[in-house]
Amino acid sequence: MPSQPQPRARALAAATLLLSATLAACGGSDSEDEDLSAQKLKWKDCPAPAASEGGGEAPSPLPGGGEWQCATMKAPLDWTKPKGGTIDIALIKATASGDKSDRVGSLVFNFGGPGGSGITTLPAFGSDYANLRTRYDLVSFDPRGVGRSAGIECEDDEQLDTYFQQDSTPDDDAEKKKLVDSVKAFNSACDKNSGKTLPHVRTTDTARDMDLMRQVLGDDKLHYFGISYGTELGGIYAHLFPKKVGRAVFDAVVDPTQTSEEGSLGQARGFQLALDNFAKDCTSKAADCPVGDTEKDVKDRIAQFLEDLDSKPVAGLPPRELTQTAATNGIAQALYSKDFWPYLTQGLEEAYDGDGRILMSLSDAMNGRDEDGKYNNLQAANVSINCADDKARYAPRYVEEKLPAFRKASPLFGDYLAWGMLACTDWAVEGQADHPDVGAAGAPPIVVIGNTGDPATPYEGARKMAEALGKGVGVELTYKGEGHGAYDSKNKCVREAVDGYLLDGEVPKTGTVCS
Repeated sequence: MPSQPQPRARALAAATLLLSATLAACGGSDSEDEDLSAQKLKWKDCPAPAASEGGGEAPSPLPGGGEWQCATMKAPLDWTKPKGGTIDIALIKATASGDKSDRVGSLVFNFGGPGGSGITTLPAFGSDYANLRTRYDLVSFDPRGVGRSAGIECEDDEQLDTYFQQDSTPDDDAEKKKLVDSVKAFNSACDKNSGKTLPHVRTTDTARDMDLMRQVLGDDKLHYFGISYGTELGGIYAHLFPKKVGRAVFDAVVDPTQTSEEGSLGQARGFQLALDNFAKDCTSKAADCPVGDTEKDVKDRIAQFLEDLDSKPVAGLPPRELTQTAATNGIAQALYSKDFWPYLTQGLEEAYDGDGRILMSLSDAMNGRDEDGKYNNLQAANVSINCADDKARYAPRYVEEKLPAFRKASPLFGDYLAWGMLACTDWAVEGQADHPDVGAAGAPPIVVIGNTGDPATPYEGARKMAEALGKGVGVELTYKGEGHGAYDSKNKCVREAVDGYLLDGEVPKTGTVCS
């Protein structure tokens, strides 16, 4: 259905690129006699990102010198039949900048989603990890189902424009039927266009790809930096391969103990908290807040504006109008980072005067749409991976029964996130489990960072992940801040703790608090 923020939220690279502008199929090889762990990667200059990865220019050289290089790794399509056909997994790397004698190994990143392209995201944030690059090759990848790694295809660009503009919070039976029919049509298109791949995009499959990647990169241990959904992927890897875990950091942590319903409800609370903090920040400044006189006034005006949009959209990015769904989506996108709060303020101020372009740009970033109207496969992959992972399938009547609880959690985002639970209705592949198993007895310490103001992966998830990893494994660190994630906030305390661990093996004291 229209893009809802998921418990495993994507990184902000797409939004950053789009706002600045506005203000691989399955291989047919047969690997019966092929030892995939012995394959040699052929690194070469990176091409421009594929349309499914978001398009754009080839990655720029790294600050201070050094080039991004790309390669393709072959992995089994079906890990239960590892000698069968293969798929291509696209990789990107920046070689360590320091002395070779100080090199620890490769540091593999996953930036979340699920559905985010590591091929585009790592270069976009590469300068943030310059210190880590002194002792590591920085490596990321398009997980299976994403971008050039057997990317999932569902509906075309024109169909997606309609899909993401529709009313995702139905008020009557006719609107409810239209929404349900639209979700079924989208899911049917995924099956029609990517049916061979859909059963094989589970996070457990990607975790096995990462262990193959570890071997192909020549590392005895997997050193790993997971953000958002990447923390769940890292937890599953640690569960499957506890003895192969090296130094690992989980930032913006998914609660592995929750069902998808519990995750959505927790996220409703998280986005409401972020909205409350935005309203408080705006109205506490010396200059007048242009979107409200008090915290309550800010939120009341937003709620009234969204209610008005339900029947009367305003001008957006021509020829599209800013609908209630697009505006809610855009507001949610801006709450992922405090750096985006000024855009949200300006976007709301202009939308109240009938100009919805900024809010629509934010919504487009969430949905993976560029300024030329082309969609990457972020949302197709997001739905496909979530539905392959999560066993739950929710019916419209069940959602209606849960609406009061969601509205209590968030008057603004409750309906939006509750109806988002329909995303896996009539999905072609059975979901794997109610929630992932991340127990990793025998693994070394994993640093788990929770951000008290995180809207997408609420703070409580870090403690739950640390506990689920097991005694002596999960080392919890708290960041008292805003936005989705802690390391990229550039907070000195967080940076020193993470860098000290990854670079020098200094495990921070569990319970450390940074502010």
